[in-house]
Amino acid sequence: ELVQYLLVKDQKRIPIKRADMLKNVVWQYRDAYTQIVNQAGRTLQEVFGLHLVEIDPKRHTYILTNNLPCAAENHPCRGKEKAKMGLLIVILSFIFMKGNSVKDGALWEFLRRLRVHPGEQHEKFGDIQKLVTEEFVRQKYLEITPIPLTDPPQFSYQWGPRAVKEISKKDILNFVAKIQGKSPKFWTTQYNEA
Repeated sequence: ELVQYLLVKDQKRIPIKRADMLKNVVWQYRDAYTQIVNQAGRTLQEVFGLHLVEIDPKRHTYILTNNLPCAAENHPCRGKEKAKMGLLIVILSFIFMKGNSVKDGALWEFLRRLRVHPGEQHEKFGDIQKLVTEEFVRQKYLEITPIPLTDPPQFSYQWGPRAVKEISKKDILNFVAKIQGKSPKFWTTQYNEA
């Protein structure tokens, strides 16, 4: 039951809370929670190639990550989801190459240069601002931090815990290097970090 619950909850790519697992699935077996979660994790890995990862030990939130190597053309995302993930990779690349944190103004300007305008409906992504500031944040791919003492309020964007667990900085650097037609070693700081 827990495996099925985790698979259904992960379809929205929102982190899964321990409290929800206890409340909705294993409430009558509270004492065996750890063993049940461990067995569910093994089943997910062996049957589906998914790994149950705790991304926030304080809040006890989990995500499922894909353990199977996947070529871009075989990626499980389809259509609109694949396009959103492509945009996410571009945003994460921008953040990584700019020192792991960017101000909101810089991010929106970068997206405008790609003809993706916040505040406008995009044919593939829908509401860009909502996608970036709500959906990607809720899914824990991005974190937004208010910058103190700014008027009007400004925010900085960083990789979220799901991005850190699912996406390799080495792959991001190789992606950027391929687009720029340069060696990944050209960016010494990012190369050393990756």
